[in-house]
Amino acid sequence: MNKLAQQWLDKGESIDVKGHRVFFIDTGGNKPVLCILHGFPTSSFDYHKALPLLSQHFRVIVHDHLGFGASDKPVSYSYSLIEQADIAILLWRQLGVQDVSIFAHDYGTSIATEIMARQPIENSTVSIVNYVLSNGSVYIELAKLRLIQKLLRRPIIGPFIARVTPFSSFKKNIEAIFYDKNMVTNEELESHWAMLIREQGRRVLANISRYSLEREKFWHRWINALKTSQLPVDLIWARNDPIAQSVIATTIQKECPVSQLKWIDDCGHFPMLEKSEEWSENLIQQISIRRSLIKS
Repeated sequence: MNKLAQQWLDKGESIDVKGHRVFFIDTGGNKPVLCILHGFPTSSFDYHKALPLLSQHFRVIVHDHLGFGASDKPVSYSYSLIEQADIAILLWRQLGVQDVSIFAHDYGTSIATEIMARQPIENSTVSIVNYVLSNGSVYIELAKLRLIQKLLRRPIIGPFIARVTPFSSFKKNIEAIFYDKNMVTNEELESHWAMLIREQGRRVLANISRYSLEREKFWHRWINALKTSQLPVDLIWARNDPIAQSVIATTIQKECPVSQLKWIDDCGHFPMLEKSEEWSENLIQQISIRRSLIKS
């Protein structure tokens, strides 16, 4: 574990949720609550650049999903996106939050749409104020999945690839989805890798990778949740994402009853890393506008 990754872990703690240890960071304070749902195959560490600015405006809560980062990585577990939504809601309830803005990226966008589909959340004190989505392939038929994503989700070859893939291949695949690969340092990539393989994370990677198949299975449930959402579903989209391409953003905006779209130009799949300040300022602005409209 390198210094940068350890510094991130030192900011957080773990809590028991449904019998599993979930790592989270809670910046605290009497501020509007922002809960973040991170993407695949990374972790909450995606937000190490953005957290200082975001925490000036919000009580930020960001956790590692089960199977990711510093959370437990049980082998005998489904890793369904539906169960990941259960974990997120239970965590937020245990932390006592109520009026929540949700930001979701990549993998996290499907957890967010599952939460949308449950509105209002039964037997929970957690209430949602608004959603902001970024570069997630919720319209899976419009996504341009990379070869490694397709191979990892295959039943036999997937676990083998997960076991033998070296850091050099991980680095190459992550750099390939940046617009400017110079915007991610080797130390950052090593930190992401350390989070991925922590606690024998290779054992569960292939199983988690099958989440894209759930996007097909639950397409009608999750797309209907977007189309019928009574809450704002705003978008901050990196225009040059080679996977969750811009057509997905324009389709979501067109289908959602209440939605604003902000573009980040010359930016790939990880806007919170590649253009952290611009992305953070857009997120702060979108959430602040939505919350001010509710108050008025």
